[in-house]
Amino acid sequence: MDLLLAAIGWIGAALLLAGYALVSSSRMQGDGPAYQVINLVGSVSLMVNSAHSSAWPSAGLNLVWAAIGVVALLKLVRVGVAK
Repeated sequence: MDLLLAAIGWIGAALLLAGYALVSSSRMQGDGPAYQVINLVGSVSLMVNSAHSSAWPSAGLNLVWAAIGVVALLKLVRVGVAK
């Protein structure tokens, strides 16, 4: 179980770094649904890993990061961008 949760954490970190690199290199829009999904999945993955490790500040940060992603995706769905 520890190995699985470590892998989930590493995948989350890789997703967040990939999203940041893609936006920074202008290969992806920072306000688009793809970036928001990458951030949401990455932050939830790191949140799970951090909670398992009792790293509560990191878990809390990633909870807020995930909430921001959910709100951004809901706004995109409302305006029809994510369809």
